[in-house]
Amino acid sequence: MSTLAIATAREVFDLLRPELAAIEIELGRDAVSTVSTITEIAEYLRVGGGKRIRPTLLLLSARCLGYAGSGMIRLGAVVELVHTATLVHDDIIDGADTRRGRPSANTTWGNEKCVLAGDWLYMQAFHIALEERNFKVLDLLISLTQQMVEGELLQIQKLGRAVTEEEYYDLIFRKTACLFAVSMQLGAALANAAPEQEEALANYGRAVGLAFQIVDDVLDLTATEEVLGKPVASDLREGKTTLPVIHSLEHGTALDREILQRVLEDGGFVRASREEVQELLHRNGSVEYAMAAADRYAEAAREALAPIEDSEFKRALLWVPDFVVARDR
Repeated sequence: MSTLAIATAREVFDLLRPELAAIEIELGRDAVSTVSTITEIAEYLRVGGGKRIRPTLLLLSARCLGYAGSGMIRLGAVVELVHTATLVHDDIIDGADTRRGRPSANTTWGNEKCVLAGDWLYMQAFHIALEERNFKVLDLLISLTQQMVEGELLQIQKLGRAVTEEEYYDLIFRKTACLFAVSMQLGAALANAAPEQEEALANYGRAVGLAFQIVDDVLDLTATEEVLGKPVASDLREGKTTLPVIHSLEHGTALDREILQRVLEDGGFVRASREEVQELLHRNGSVEYAMAAADRYAEAAREALAPIEDSEFKRALLWVPDFVVARDR
């Protein structure tokens, strides 16, 4: 691990302030279509914001390898557009009513318009990426999109039943960590990175993405609706088996397993309460087990950066895993 001190959130933001502001402007331009409904939906999603963690990772990846061109602004917008498109489709598939404390787009515009708006966002992302005239960039984005679609389909197939940890990690790589890894690889591609540098940054992104999703799944079970900005235990209600649940299914009592299976099968808290589920997860140490896994991936991410030369941008990358694990939403 680098001897550089871990940065603070303010330091990281200040380090990237001009680039992040430029990406926001780019996103504003990219959200405009000749069809007014698409513009309205895209702008609603953009204003809804988010952490912009994927563009931040792309910027840090490119900058730590010495790149400072405009391509990182365009591709920073691209990864955020791809992420936004996946959220739109996820909300339609899950029948979600809220996203980040606001009504989800599909509750306002309907599923038909939103699925097409999500498709448009994907195509807009590829349109912008084409400006780089870089086959490596397009190859990464095509592979990413395939992985994410496959992940969504696999998750639908497994709804309402228990999955193994191996299946869980495959799912969260495809649905979340793959985009983190590709964000890092896109930054490396802009900088014409050496193969070992690209591999190191991809491994970092994968590990950070896995930690991010594990924490997301824990927060879904433990946080409050006010903090999360969406209903608590949405995953369980939708029949999704996440890491804390997998742990309790394997290590809990027969009654614990029966309670969890009821919720998964019912698609909600019909024959068991949310409080019962939270109590058994804590009793079995399942939340702690999942957070320990997130901590391991956070450390693996930091270790992956060993081949990268020390700089203020690497220092920021070393901070990100701590932010991911410690967040409350």
